[in-house]
Amino acid sequence: MSEPLVCDAVELARKAATGGAHRAVLGLAGAPGAGKSTLARHLVEGVDRELGPGTAGYLPMDGFHLSNAQLDRLGRRDRKGAPDTFDAHGYVALVRRLLDETDHPVYVPDYDRRLHEPVAARHVIAPHTRLVVTEGNYLAAGEEPWARLRGLLAQLWYVEADDELRERRLYQRQLSGGATDEAAREWVERSDRPNGELVKRFRDNCTRVVRPGSLAEG
Repeated sequence: MSEPLVCDAVELARKAATGGAHRAVLGLAGAPGAGKSTLARHLVEGVDRELGPGTAGYLPMDGFHLSNAQLDRLGRRDRKGAPDTFDAHGYVALVRRLLDETDHPVYVPDYDRRLHEPVAARHVIAPHTRLVVTEGNYLAAGEEPWARLRGLLAQLWYVEADDELRERRLYQRQLSGGATDEAAREWVERSDRPNGELVKRFRDNCTRVVRPGSLAEG
C-alpha cells in the first residue's frame, strides 16, 4: 500500500539526517475521512522499517481539538472540527518546537474518539527522530495562524478521496463513537460535510496531491 509514498518519506528523512536541519516535518492535509491518519501511520511505519525504529514520529493535529468544556463555553460544540475549534496557535508552536528542540523528547497530544476529548502526551518524538509526519484538515489553510505552517513543512501533501467514500467512513466513525444512526447522519451533514468543502478550497496550496487507495481512516 502506497509504497512509492513511503519511499518519498524515507528520502525526506535521509535528507534531514544528512543536512543541517536535523529534522523535517511532512504535512498531510485533506478533508475529513480522506485517509490522512492512516497514511501518516503507514508512512511512519515504513520509514522506521527502512531506517530504524524511531526515525519517524507522528503528530496528529486532532490532538489540538479544544476540550468539550471550552467548546461549550464558546458555544461551538455543535461545529466541532471547524477551524476555530482547534488550538491552532498551540499546534503551530509545537511544530516549530519539533524543528528547534532535537536534544530531548517532545511529547505530543492526540484525540481519543472514545472519550471525544484531546489526550495529552500520547505520542513522543525522540531526539533521534528525523522525520515527523503530521496530519490534519487545515494544514493548507490560508488564514493565520495556519498559513505559518507552510514555512515550517518540508512538503505538504493533499490526501484526496471521493466524497461518497469519505462520508461513508465518517458515518461509520460516528457509529463507532456511540452515535445513533440518526445522529451519525446528522453530524456528517451538519459538521463534516461543510468542513470538508472548506478544506477543498486549500488544495492548491499543497505541493502534491496523493490518492492512497483503500485507506480507511483520517
